[in-house]
Amino acid sequence: MNISHQRGAARPRARGTERSAARRAELIAIGRRLFADTSYDALSMDDIARQAHVAKGLIYYYFQSKRGYYLAIVQDSVADLVTFAAGGLELAPVDRVHRTIDGYLRYAEHHHAAYRTIVSGGVGFDTEVQAIRDEVREAIVTTIAEGAYGRRHIAPLARMGLLGWVCGVEGATLDWIDRPELSRDTMCELLVKTLGGALRAIEELDPSYPAPEPARREA
Repeated sequence: MNISHQRGAARPRARGTERSAARRAELIAIGRRLFADTSYDALSMDDIARQAHVAKGLIYYYFQSKRGYYLAIVQDSVADLVTFAAGGLELAPVDRVHRTIDGYLRYAEHHHAAYRTIVSGGVGFDTEVQAIRDEVREAIVTTIAEGAYGRRHIAPLARMGLLGWVCGVEGATLDWIDRPELSRDTMCELLVKTLGGALRAIEELDPSYPAPEPARREA
């Protein structure tokens, strides 16, 4: 068999791989809509297949199980949030913080069930969902650290201060999506101001991490 023939034989497999990836992505997109406001336990595989207008076996083929399908959906959804949080490098630090917090709130506002799963740990104690949650936390901490201190890697005290703020944001956001009595803009401003308090507390305990000027002005 010559090289040109070998290459020709490989092309159908490449096209098949592309089609398979596209089909998988399509199923994930469908799942994101189905689970946007519906909990994991509320949808059976039969429900999912019927609402997605696909054979149940197709979902098993790509994801092996309902849990595998759901984890793929959550990972895909969270990837958007993490990418958004890590972006905006061209913005001024204060604008980037606002952008990150607003994007975080928008995600929670439009993906109630997925957000609750990420923050609360998913189905029982699910280590894979916990890992996804930790990825989001670290992305937010890194974004704030870059904006406040100009670097990604910070001392344990500074990291703990920012992580404590992030965990507080999670709890407040969970309550907010259940009782949206505040507008998203007001919620965003509130979280920005509480971040200022965390940054000032970090500086008080470790002067080598001075709070940025915007946080000082809020004192």
